[in-house]
Amino acid sequence: MRLGRDNGLTMQSSPAAKPPPPAEPTPAQLRSAAGTFALLSSPVRLHLVWLITHGSYDVGTLAHHVGMSIATVSQHLSKLRLAGVIAAHRAGRRQLYTVDDPHVLTLIQQIFDHIAPDGSLAPDPPTTR
Repeated sequence: MRLGRDNGLTMQSSPAAKPPPPAEPTPAQLRSAAGTFALLSSPVRLHLVWLITHGSYDVGTLAHHVGMSIATVSQHLSKLRLAGVIAAHRAGRRQLYTVDDPHVLTLIQQIFDHIAPDGSLAPDPPTTR
């Protein structure tokens, strides 16, 4: 508000109103998010999750893709599954791993859209005006 001549007050036009900021995350949310990021900080686990976001795979196929033993990949998958990042479903005698959570799908897509193939930050796409 600004002082005016008539009644002492006039309304000052304000720029477009901003929405209120979101509520700050709780300590429990921060711990859980940090744990998820720590889990995904392993290149092998991140590769596994990336693969699983693009299809359902069994442990043998995943082990072949990441170049590790089935036992090692199985341990990584167990950690990811316990954290709720991936899910496992029976298909006959095989266990197939999937990502059912749309938030995980978005997270993985966004991080690899953000990182260029050479490991540098990818440039932002051009904006249209």
